[in-house]
Amino acid sequence: MAIDSQEDIRADFLIEAGEIVQKLGSQLVELEQRPADRDLLNAIFRGFHTIKGGAGFLKLDGMVELCHIAEEVFNAMRNGKIAADASRIDAVMKAVSVLEESMQALTDNQSPPSPTPDLLQALRNAAQDKPGAQSNTITEDEFEALLDELHGPGKTPKKVEEPVAAAPAPPPKSAPASPSTPVAETTVRVDTARLDRVMNLVGELVLVRNRMKLRRGKSRDEELDRMVGQLDQVTSGLQITAMQLRMQPVGKVFSRFPKLARDVARSLGKKVTLTLSGEDTDLDKNLVEALADPLVHLVRNAIDHGIESPEVRAKRGKPAEGHVALTAAQEGDHIVITVRDDGAGMDPEVLRRKAVEKGVLTRDAAAKLTPNQCLELIFAAGFSTKSEVSDISGRGVGMDVVRSKITDLKGSVTIDSAPGVGSTIRIAVPLTLAILPALMVRCGKRAYAIALGAVQDVFALDAAKVVRVEGRPALPRAGSVLRLVFLDRWLGLPEMREAPVQPLVVHVQTEGRAFGLVVDEVLGREEIVVKPLGAMLQGVPGYSGATVTGDGAVALILDMSGVLKSSV
Repeated sequence: MAIDSQEDIRADFLIEAGEIVQKLGSQLVELEQRPADRDLLNAIFRGFHTIKGGAGFLKLDGMVELCHIAEEVFNAMRNGKIAADASRIDAVMKAVSVLEESMQALTDNQSPPSPTPDLLQALRNAAQDKPGAQSNTITEDEFEALLDELHGPGKTPKKVEEPVAAAPAPPPKSAPASPSTPVAETTVRVDTARLDRVMNLVGELVLVRNRMKLRRGKSRDEELDRMVGQLDQVTSGLQITAMQLRMQPVGKVFSRFPKLARDVARSLGKKVTLTLSGEDTDLDKNLVEALADPLVHLVRNAIDHGIESPEVRAKRGKPAEGHVALTAAQEGDHIVITVRDDGAGMDPEVLRRKAVEKGVLTRDAAAKLTPNQCLELIFAAGFSTKSEVSDISGRGVGMDVVRSKITDLKGSVTIDSAPGVGSTIRIAVPLTLAILPALMVRCGKRAYAIALGAVQDVFALDAAKVVRVEGRPALPRAGSVLRLVFLDRWLGLPEMREAPVQPLVVHVQTEGRAFGLVVDEVLGREEIVVKPLGAMLQGVPGYSGATVTGDGAVALILDMSGVLKSSV
């Protein structure tokens, strides 16, 4: 029983202290802009103190010592004995980096790294810069509040390393405390595996609902119609609630980027301001975690490739300090995240030339690219415009990984850039991966699903207008030429099969490219429950999963990017 209690406290510490460590990075960046902000100084002090308390209870001595000296630094700042200048913030930033490494090690069930003597001494020097700097002292009220923050009201651990005798804080005059009235908790921590189980059950209920709706369409039973209608309402409400349970604000990811941007900029000798907006936008928990690495690549590249040095910006008539904006917003059933910088931008002709030099394209193929297609070259594997390799970029990896990971999330990445003005990269991902709005189509005797977010339009195919471009069928449309992919040919269906009287074209946009998928019939829009493919089908290009249709049949979900790449 004692072991379980210790493990529970450790789990709570990893969650609560992990969130505090993430906040510390962005708070320190804010402090650099507002060094006299007392509320911010107090918040950072409390953050280190809370981590120290939990680490002490778990006997993590290295973390305790690191946080204790950091406390001394901020206590001296709060008392006006030292200033929150860049050198001191640099030292504390390094301490936060060590805490991040320690939290990751603990999450992986490994021993956290010990802070180096050099780092500890740098923090001591920062705290003792002026004679007479005192060690940290906090009031009894502060101590009680910090214990409540870590363990919850009235849940102080039974055993601590250094017991402190503190008088209880007096209750507020406006609301006298009543020992017989417990404080009601409005939240509960739930294992994500249970949430996944709930979502799976809701998915099965959606399938049953779809089948009953199909059955209702063939029935004249009014009572059955009424009951199915009620079931539809309840299922929809339960589905929305279950999805909300899995939602987290995208700010969980955004909070790490102020520190990241500052560290990258200082290592490159650049001045960069990062602004965040839309942090409260909710997204499926699994997507929030999956977006972390792609966004790290994009923010790093925006600072390294995009933002010029202060000297170059001055020559171009720009402010010495560059600007990177990271924003999130909900658009329909998708979340759109943009990374925008006011840097050098990208010249399509330079990208065209680099593609030939690196052997990504032949000279003839490169010459046929439009300016927008040239910008898309940055997502090609092994492509980089950097002439020098550094720890930050220039190895030809990163942007292709970004597109690959976003595609795996059923999302898309597009880019817009202008030389001398800057670049904007736009990521769109679905709100959730468990239940997906889809367009159901038929080819031959089988139904297939296409993620609705990729569908731009549906129209009838006029065979007389089909032309051939580079040996492939295409259709002039809206001032451009839309490449056509015939689904029956892609599937390898017999050529002598019964062709539809009027084929339809599904206009699809994927990875910045548009094409028309020619199908026999469009069955309509349907919310589908995404099921993973079996081991034998995983990795087959053009398929991303499967679902069960309303009539109980299995329909494969088409991966539009894979269909386009594997079509001939």
